[in-house]
Amino acid sequence: MKNKNLYNVLAILLLLVLSIAACSNSNDDLSDGGGTSSDYLTITLKPSTVYQTIHSFGASDAWSTQFVGKNWPLAKRNQIADYLFSSETDDNGQPKGIGLSTWRFNIGGGSDVQGSDSGISDEWRRAESFLTSSGYNWDAQEGQRWFLQAAKERGVNEFTAFSNSPPIVLTKNGKAHSSGGSSANLDAANYNSYADFLANVIENIRDNEGITFNYISPFNEPQWDWTGGQEGTPWLNSEIAAITKILDSKIESKNLNTKIEIAESAQLNYLYEDSNKSGRGSHIQEFFDASSSNYVGDLNNIAHKICGHSYYTTSGNTTLINTRQGVKDQIQQTDSSLEFWMSEYCLLENNSQVEGNGRDLGIDPALYLGKVIHTDLTVANASSWQWWIAVSPYDYKDGLVYIDENKFDGEVYDSKLLWALGNYSYFIKEGYQRINLNRSDNKSIEQSIDGLLVSAYKKPDDSKYVVVLVNQRTIDIPINVKIDGKSNYSGKLYQTSAESTDNLSPKESIDNSTVWSIPARSIVTVVVE
Repeated sequence: MKNKNLYNVLAILLLLVLSIAACSNSNDDLSDGGGTSSDYLTITLKPSTVYQTIHSFGASDAWSTQFVGKNWPLAKRNQIADYLFSSETDDNGQPKGIGLSTWRFNIGGGSDVQGSDSGISDEWRRAESFLTSSGYNWDAQEGQRWFLQAAKERGVNEFTAFSNSPPIVLTKNGKAHSSGGSSANLDAANYNSYADFLANVIENIRDNEGITFNYISPFNEPQWDWTGGQEGTPWLNSEIAAITKILDSKIESKNLNTKIEIAESAQLNYLYEDSNKSGRGSHIQEFFDASSSNYVGDLNNIAHKICGHSYYTTSGNTTLINTRQGVKDQIQQTDSSLEFWMSEYCLLENNSQVEGNGRDLGIDPALYLGKVIHTDLTVANASSWQWWIAVSPYDYKDGLVYIDENKFDGEVYDSKLLWALGNYSYFIKEGYQRINLNRSDNKSIEQSIDGLLVSAYKKPDDSKYVVVLVNQRTIDIPINVKIDGKSNYSGKLYQTSAESTDNLSPKESIDNSTVWSIPARSIVTVVVE
């Protein structure tokens, strides 16, 4: 009997231990840093420690706007433009759009006139050109010019013109894609003509459209061979440097207020290493190290920044973080004043967290996007962040706004990808600075990368603070936000979640004492004024 009683006591004790352990584990999940059920995560902003200055958030007009901007009903064009560019709110304080602050205009190579002979089977990926075999046609690219004006009318004040291929009248093979090899589809004899063409486009858009391109980007993803499927050409670093120097003189002679942006590296690691693309990588050192034979950093009209694309460097957290740390470290080593701009990205990857194929208007790809943006901004110190195609007709995770694949009319669909980008772009404006913060759980980027991500920004005069929180977890997380030097403040929450009505939607007001919960699988922006 005694043994039986002893066993009962031991059994009860074991159950108590297991219950306590289970409660402890459960409570660990209630915040990103553990604790008891009454605990919350405190985020303390440190405004005196400043990192990079933010210039812009944006997207490009490739390729759909050539049809949508020209042919679609005006009301639907305006709805798309509002989604992308509007900084207005409705009567309930709901943002009408995501307030993009920069817009990329694709200077086409002219593959559209070649039809199926272009080597580009998808007609949506063929592009018009201002330069034809008969000379300049400034009436071309009408649909894209409509969106330029729509962006300007809604407050966008930064514009970049980018070229994927020189015009077909200048290329080696008469196509807007390469026939193979690692060098450009452009003879050296036509370098001057290509620079003339780019300068003439800048000048014409300024004079006829009233829009100044702040930047001209003559080269796109030079590491890829671009043998068909869309407009493009490879470029050797030596070719990029030679044309950049010629274009610099053209801009100077025309007195254009435009800077040259280089070099749109296809992957971020190509910014600091050649990898498998000899002579086409290491862009930071090649173009901004004064000892390099391809140095262009001293040109009068070169933008003091290096541009790269986040593609194929987000799969696996070690790759995601280390690649961006590599960009930051190489800039510090070569020229610490050089800015990094992430100038193109969409969800191309296929991995355990996301698959590029298949249109998905929901929250899952939006959270993946939030993680990429966060890491680009907080590890690589990106000063600008730009999406690829703003308007997509495709069954792919490449759009912000989606449309039916129809050149003349169809339905318009917003997406959680759109609104997730808006959690950054609507609130963080030109001149804002990223600032330091402390987490009460003391988690590093490596420890929090699949959990709760937090970044903070301020207006230079300290009159406004923006905190963006990306909760990738399946639980709500209680939060309190403090600001060093401010004993009291008032703020507002804006939320994007899986709920159909939660699209950058205004939520509760808070102050420094408020403990509020960020919902599971959501992105919340805190705005303090």
